[in-house]
Amino acid sequence: MDLHEFIRLALAEDVGDGDHTSLSTIPADATKRARLLVKEAGVLAGVDVALAVFAQVDPQLQVDVLLQDGTAIKPGDVVLTVSGNARNILTAERLVLNCMQRMSGIATHTRQLVDLLEGTRAQLLDTRKTTPNFRICEKLATKIGGAVNHRFGLFDMILIKDNHVDYAGGIEAAITKAVAYLNETGRKLRIEIETRNRAEVEEVLRVGNVDIILLDNFAPDGIRDMVRLINGRYITEASGGIDETNLRAYAETGVDFISSGALTHQVKSLDLSLKAY
Repeated sequence: MDLHEFIRLALAEDVGDGDHTSLSTIPADATKRARLLVKEAGVLAGVDVALAVFAQVDPQLQVDVLLQDGTAIKPGDVVLTVSGNARNILTAERLVLNCMQRMSGIATHTRQLVDLLEGTRAQLLDTRKTTPNFRICEKLATKIGGAVNHRFGLFDMILIKDNHVDYAGGIEAAITKAVAYLNETGRKLRIEIETRNRAEVEEVLRVGNVDIILLDNFAPDGIRDMVRLINGRYITEASGGIDETNLRAYAETGVDFISSGALTHQVKSLDLSLKAY
């Protein structure tokens, strides 16, 4: 799904057969203006999405952007102004706010976590733990907040997780089948494999043919030991039970990436509003 398709579907869900409140109360030729106000401190995200929404609702709307994505914002800031057909401004309002509030909440939380990594080699990764059909915006928000986008979906990478390993018949069987699949189909995808203990890491090192080793639910000391064992032969990623209280400890192990589903599934939206003036 691209952004245009997302917006089309979201508008269809919201507008249905017509914005009957605006149709009944606002003259068809009324021209008005509004401004998007910040009501809570954080990191701004979703400006480009808002521009796309306004353009898709009515290409004649005039939008003046005052603050860009990634900006640190505070109550009272004005993000943008919009002017043009009043009905169309009101039709776009809720979709713009829903996207920007959610995205700004994600970007704010992401930036807080990224700041905790300062001075280490670790980079923060997002995950597929996203809102169905809203992933395009949530992934954009984590990137604005300073994280690195992991795979977008099931189609752009092979990530062999614990269930895949168990269903396939073990680490070696799973890797062997994945490599054979890529050779047979001609696809060029990275292979990442999840490991749950030292024995599985040692087996991956023996088998090889992967790009990334995911270390799942290891304590920081365990991650440090596995990073030493892997010794730069593969990219390393830590996940599982990691939050702002222990993120720094994981980052100081020397691991390359730390993934966090909480970036997108445990976030409070930032308070923004669109007000006529």
